[in-house]
Amino acid sequence: MQNLDKIMKPRAIAVIGASTKAHTIGSDIMKRLQEYGFKGKIYPVNPKGGVIEGLQAYPTVLDVPGEVDLAIVVVNAKFVLSTIDQCHEKGVGGLCVISAGFKETGKDGAELEKALLEKVRAYGMRCVGPNCLGVVNTHPDIRMDGCFAESLPERGGIGFVSQSGALGGGILNILKDLNLGFAQFISIGNQADVNAETAIEYWENEDDVKQILLYMESIQNPANFRTLASRVSKKKPILALKAGRSAAGASAASSHTGSLAGADKAAHALLTQSGVIREYSLENLFATAKVFANCPIPKGDRVAIITNSGGPGIMATDAVCEYGMKMAPLSEETKAKLRAFLPAAASVKNPVDMIASAPIEHYKQTLETVLADDNVDMVIVIYLPFLGLKDIDVARAVMEIKAQHPEKPIVGVFMTKSEFFSQLSDMQVNVPFFMYAEQAADGLNRLNQQRIWVQKPLGTCSEFTVNRERAREIIMQSASQGREQLTTRESIDVLDAYGIRVCRSGFAVNEEEAVAIADKVGYPVVMKMTSKTTSHKTDVGGVRVNIQNADQLRAQYRDLIAKLKEKNLLEGLEGVIIQEMVKGSREMVCGVATDPQYGHMVMFGLGGVFIEVMKDVTFRMAPLTDVDADEMIRGVKAYKLLEGARGTTPAQMDQLRECLLRISQLVKDFPAITELDINPLIISEKNGEGIAVDGRIKLNLEKL
Repeated sequence: MQNLDKIMKPRAIAVIGASTKAHTIGSDIMKRLQEYGFKGKIYPVNPKGGVIEGLQAYPTVLDVPGEVDLAIVVVNAKFVLSTIDQCHEKGVGGLCVISAGFKETGKDGAELEKALLEKVRAYGMRCVGPNCLGVVNTHPDIRMDGCFAESLPERGGIGFVSQSGALGGGILNILKDLNLGFAQFISIGNQADVNAETAIEYWENEDDVKQILLYMESIQNPANFRTLASRVSKKKPILALKAGRSAAGASAASSHTGSLAGADKAAHALLTQSGVIREYSLENLFATAKVFANCPIPKGDRVAIITNSGGPGIMATDAVCEYGMKMAPLSEETKAKLRAFLPAAASVKNPVDMIASAPIEHYKQTLETVLADDNVDMVIVIYLPFLGLKDIDVARAVMEIKAQHPEKPIVGVFMTKSEFFSQLSDMQVNVPFFMYAEQAADGLNRLNQQRIWVQKPLGTCSEFTVNRERAREIIMQSASQGREQLTTRESIDVLDAYGIRVCRSGFAVNEEEAVAIADKVGYPVVMKMTSKTTSHKTDVGGVRVNIQNADQLRAQYRDLIAKLKEKNLLEGLEGVIIQEMVKGSREMVCGVATDPQYGHMVMFGLGGVFIEVMKDVTFRMAPLTDVDADEMIRGVKAYKLLEGARGTTPAQMDQLRECLLRISQLVKDFPAITELDINPLIISEKNGEGIAVDGRIKLNLEKL
């Protein structure tokens, strides 16, 4: 992939559509480039020529005397294609099309955008937009403000991508108020060519981009995003605010897995597997960005708290523990040093309570002493206004110490007036300060989350030996009959072909065959109807359990047939499946749902009749790695049950992981499978094995 240097590091820019008319985009772009001090050449292009912002204007880009790397295009949409032709003739390598009037306007605009992309690809150019805010690079050698946001950018370490132009402009203004600067900004707009993945890949090796922030409404190529983000997030944090969380399509799903999926589950699973830290509000996005901008990644998860008030210290402790981090066990040596200068009423345990009378010197000494303890990985410093001690003085003292000890994260909690934070916005800060302890703990949790991700292996996708031809034969047979829903028997046979442990069973079309199979399987048994027209068996009394002998089986079989006849459900009945009765009180579920944009999602969790009530499930995008599968299993609240709570036999975790990986392989081999349910997957009390006692598979016949 071509890099974006022509766009992000241009030596010369042509503003095509530059204007002398105040408060127009063509005018504002020119002013921003000059006010921010662009280091290269600026060429205004306007059919009337003349002088714009003190610079000679040219009728077309072809009339520009020098070379041009980047063309910022702000002409009417109907002139954009011819403008691109001229840019190609001129040798322009980068485009930023701010002009609107493309796919956001409907069918005709979409066709115009398609033509734009075709030209860009044919000419070997790169294009940001159309319908975007512009691009910014704050590097001292570049100093390009090529967008029309109100505020001039502040230098910092953030690479920021926004899919929304107007929101992107608002965010740039907010970042300035929060004392957060950025290195580069790209407003991708309709993302005809350059998208979030392009930016992530470009910024991977840009040293001045320390963290990447994304505002996204969609992810164009989920598989490519996962590959790139998984790699880049190992080097630098990626934070994302993903909009559009409302459920879509779940109501049309026929499986438990499908009904629990929802639109946002796929995006969340994808971001999780890619190592992207997801935020759900702009406030949280900026708060986390502030922490990463001022803190190193910690070496561990042990937190020390320093406070001049007991209550906030306790609240901070609660928040730290709720996030699964540890309160650092201060060494006896550290405690002795603290006792040497703190008053007798102070507490030298963690949290360290210096009491309300603590002067600024105690803040300094305590912080330095705690930072020196090898048991401490991160520190929260809490301040409440007491006895005339000024908040800004304490903050300066904390920042001075941070400058001397940059190796450990320090976060400040200053429960004081809002004027304090206004003062900070005008200062050079190296410590993130928050109003509340919970915000500080959340920030440290994000740092710890990044630490865990960086240390975590990427995992491998296993390839098992399976009977692919047998599965294909079953699937194609259903498709040839125009059936998108496989029968229970067919579904179980497909699972069996892929090595998933299913019950010992047999298929019978009459009473005598049922008895013969039961004799072979061994009592007690379960009898299940299998039909080409009725998929939810339990709703119609089609499942009979704990059948102890042949007489009971005959009676249940006759009753089943009679009930189905009563309900006019005999048509489509294939017969019955006789299965071994698996003994186990722990019923799990695993399955697959398909998101129209993101593809196959694999689910695991607590199953049985309570699946849609408890909703104790986890999702990951296929294909799964062994690490993904392990996280899914450990991620459910029912994991304690799997470990062997209350004397039950521990589940075979390796076998459960393999079950999920085999399901992932199945849907990779057969993309036409849109939904799959194994419910219940019973954990055997005999040996802890996960056994599929029921299965349902649904197809998209158009994909076969």
